[in-house]
Amino acid sequence: MSKPMSSDGLGSQLHFSDEQAMLQDSAVTFCREQSPMSAVRRLIGHAGDGSTGFDRPVWQAMAELGWLGINIPERFGGSGLTLGHTAVIAEAMGRHLLATPFVSTLLCTEGLLAGGSAAQQLLWLPKLAQGSIGTVALFEDEGDWDLLSPTCHAEPGAAGVTLQGAKTLVLDAAGADLLLVSVQHHGAPALVLLPTAHLPPQHLQREAVIDETRRSYRLTLDGLGLPADALITGAAARRALQAVRQAALLLASAEATGGIAGVLAVTVDYLNTRSAFGRKIGSYQALKHGCADILIGLERARSHLHHAATLLVEAGSTGADTAPIALDAIEIALRMAKVEAGDSFVAAGDRSVQFHGGFGFTYDCDAQLYLHRALWLQPWFGDAAHHRRRLADLLLPLAPQPA
Repeated sequence: MSKPMSSDGLGSQLHFSDEQAMLQDSAVTFCREQSPMSAVRRLIGHAGDGSTGFDRPVWQAMAELGWLGINIPERFGGSGLTLGHTAVIAEAMGRHLLATPFVSTLLCTEGLLAGGSAAQQLLWLPKLAQGSIGTVALFEDEGDWDLLSPTCHAEPGAAGVTLQGAKTLVLDAAGADLLLVSVQHHGAPALVLLPTAHLPPQHLQREAVIDETRRSYRLTLDGLGLPADALITGAAARRALQAVRQAALLLASAEATGGIAGVLAVTVDYLNTRSAFGRKIGSYQALKHGCADILIGLERARSHLHHAATLLVEAGSTGADTAPIALDAIEIALRMAKVEAGDSFVAAGDRSVQFHGGFGFTYDCDAQLYLHRALWLQPWFGDAAHHRRRLADLLLPLAPQPA
């Protein structure tokens, strides 16, 4: 049963289903208990020891809660819900900076659901629902966000295909069981399923990124051979890449929205603790107004996020009374959510650091961790300028040219 929350400017309603409400309650409690700031900093402190950057017992607990199979059909061991239902979980994770390969695995899952063959889905989706880890390798050194133009190649080989090239910013690769890698195959975009069980360790190199709660890697593909049935090609590959991008935009927006709430809580707590000239600094009007601006940014981001999630839930529904959702409407909503949440999160993190005074510029200030997360999420799968440019094409049709 869906409960209308509010109306958006395009005439559709935001809905928050009973399933989403239950997931939100569970996620908020779980993330608060499993990811206090002490745990976040403990995992960061292990950054150089080769660790995967997350706690395995926490990941297994998430699998037991069924979160990893939310968007996976029941025939593969999942819950049979939609990608839109995962937004409330990612939002809670962003609120508490919970470090897990949840987002990476969901991107891999969405790619398989949209473009994987029946055999590929049967092999991997049950494993991913039960706790195996997946990720995607889509980005390359030139930093192009066009997922349909990879420069890595899959060439015919003795046993199938041989890969050439390198990928960067591959999240959670060291702990992953499956990598979904974009390549060019016969001049067209394709994907390959690369299991990591026999991946030589020299093909993965740890990268330093601004968000230390992440584990990012460079993946060298040169010389790797795979059977032909590891490929996803043609229209299926395009569907998979589109699905991965949609999932990334939704989950990045959700993490950023949660992050705004998290950094606002850190800021308000400090303003109600620190005193200057005999008064709590939170009583000063300039700081109150700054916090109000952060709160307004949070509400804007949350509205866009829930609108995008609503469309994805409705698009994934199969009821006879469900009207089809235009793909353009989903793309518009996701890009708007990414722009609003990304920009608002960076602004909130920046103001929080300033409001903490000199302490805010030290590494011991928790606002720093939120700002680093914001600066990572803002350009991930396209920055605000990139998405505004695409939105202009979608929302503002070209004016007729004079004869």
